[in-house]
Amino acid sequence: MNKILLGICFFWVLLVAGSAQAQRPIPTNGRQVQNPNQRVNQRTVQEGENQDEENGRRTLLDDSTKMVFGPTTALFYFEKDIKRNSLTLYPQDTSLTNFHNYDPVAKSGWKYQDLGNIGSAATPVFYQIPELIGTTSGFHAYDIYYTDPSNNRYFDTKSPFTEMSAFFGGGNRNMLDIKFARNVNPRWNIGFDFHTMRVRKTLNPTARDDNMVDQTTYSIHTNYRSEDGKYWFLGNFSRMRHVVNEIGGIIPPEVDSTSVYFTYEDAKVWLRTSQARDLRQDYHFYHEYKVKDGLQIYHIFDRRKQDLVFDAPLTNSDSLYYPSTRLNRQDTTRNFNDFAEWRNEFGFKGTFGGFYYNAFTRLRNGRMRSPFFNSPNTFNELYIGGELIGKISEKWSVSADGEYLIPGAFRLHGVFKSPYLDLEYTKALYKPTSLQQVYAGNHYAWNNDFSNTGVDQVKGTLKVDLEKVKIRPSLTISRVNNYVFFNEQRVPEQAGGEAFILMPGIQSSIQIGKKFKWDTEVIITSVTGEASDAFRIPEVFGNTRFYFDSPAFDENIFIQFGVDVRYKSSYFANAYFTAHQQFHLQNSFEVFAYPVADVFLNFRINRTRVLLKYNHLNAGLMNREGYFVTPDYTGYKSFIDLGITWYLFD
Repeated sequence: MNKILLGICFFWVLLVAGSAQAQRPIPTNGRQVQNPNQRVNQRTVQEGENQDEENGRRTLLDDSTKMVFGPTTALFYFEKDIKRNSLTLYPQDTSLTNFHNYDPVAKSGWKYQDLGNIGSAATPVFYQIPELIGTTSGFHAYDIYYTDPSNNRYFDTKSPFTEMSAFFGGGNRNMLDIKFARNVNPRWNIGFDFHTMRVRKTLNPTARDDNMVDQTTYSIHTNYRSEDGKYWFLGNFSRMRHVVNEIGGIIPPEVDSTSVYFTYEDAKVWLRTSQARDLRQDYHFYHEYKVKDGLQIYHIFDRRKQDLVFDAPLTNSDSLYYPSTRLNRQDTTRNFNDFAEWRNEFGFKGTFGGFYYNAFTRLRNGRMRSPFFNSPNTFNELYIGGELIGKISEKWSVSADGEYLIPGAFRLHGVFKSPYLDLEYTKALYKPTSLQQVYAGNHYAWNNDFSNTGVDQVKGTLKVDLEKVKIRPSLTISRVNNYVFFNEQRVPEQAGGEAFILMPGIQSSIQIGKKFKWDTEVIITSVTGEASDAFRIPEVFGNTRFYFDSPAFDENIFIQFGVDVRYKSSYFANAYFTAHQQFHLQNSFEVFAYPVADVFLNFRINRTRVLLKYNHLNAGLMNREGYFVTPDYTGYKSFIDLGITWYLFD
């Protein structure tokens, strides 16, 4: 850990010590900047665009006495926008809205089910169609804490840029983020991201530093554009080491009469010496070359690796948690899984007659290894696909994309957007995960031959915008067949029939007077069909926020103060088994309905944002002593969180 920090600090010093007179590599003629808290208007870099530059380079400052470096001079963009010939530049986010929800599960709008602590295993509350129709590892419990390299931010800075964030959660739940970027020359930017998470156990910690989660993540990124604008390169290297000291949940009182729920630090838990480790390492780059107007060729390369280890001694009390079956060792459970893939995508694209087009072929090769496999579980996948986007105006657009995995899997996707109605349709046939097909651990082993899962999904959202009211009624309908899930015995099973998921919902934002706002989201879910029992989704899901939002002290300080309330109706939520890191069905523990209220204060002074948050304000005021998020895992007791984010632009 110290070596990593020292290396990053040294890299940072070298970057800052370079020329501070870097210029922006991306032309932005005509770019309009709105409120600093808002995104820069989308702007496409036109092919063959004339640039007002001197000797091929834009001057940094028209008048150095007028330039003030800030959020709109350190812009970032994404690979997907470059690929679609629609470069969108974003300023740094200095807004206060949702700033108090700093951890990934809270950022999602609480649409993930975790184990009641930052960094713990998490799974989506609602059914999601996988982004990848091919083979994945199946170990996705910590995906929410890792940024996919294809979603990495690339920078375009007029000066060296640093973002530092520190969050100090109650009960020693701490997170630290550092981001740095600078232009080496007018067309080349480099930088790094560093993230660390140290989260103490909320249930039965034995010492101040008895952490449940210990994570270190970093990435190094760069982007380059040739002087003639024909060649563009984006690349990054990412690594995450996520370690979880598992607790297995609270021992139910029916198992141990001395065990009591909602005692938190004094809770009796199953595990003390069991540990899960998820190590991820990715090499990713994208580059393209303009052949002529309306035609570019591109290539995407990925080299991804995920190493998973689970350790549990079976000579102490931890052994009571695990099944009596011992397939490999009697005294220790050591499960190893090593997943790797190589991905190459070649394609051509361009903009013609107001339409963007793209056609590609993709080759994926990979394998899952384990010392308990007779041989690695390998796969070779060939895809062909394309995309077509037609933009009628800034508010009207239609798009369609699809891909075919030879043989037997595919995805078709279409989107229509207008000022009044958004429609989205997806039809897909996707493969089971490697884990669902083949697994060999100390307590479980299987070798399956599951069919692909099919899904049809339609989403529609109405847009009603009045002077002080915005309403978004929505409806999502999904038909899923051959769904693969983990059953009550903690092993994968394929449903024999179909499930129909009906999800009407509504989002609203109401301005009350000049200084108060009320935001609400409610989703109702109904699951029917022969395979309905494979989906465990609360019937009612809701979030609401009422808050004061106003500048103060002659607009030197911006303040948000309010309360968040979240709610899920009672349901038999999936349980979690640590040894293979999977959520699975259960029918004995009902996670009861319970509203959770948090009160927050966000404020900004210049470019520095600060948060104060009191979690679980209503503790002790309900007819329940607390709440559960997963069977045998309680949610937060009352905590005070503190966080700060500040920017440096030179």
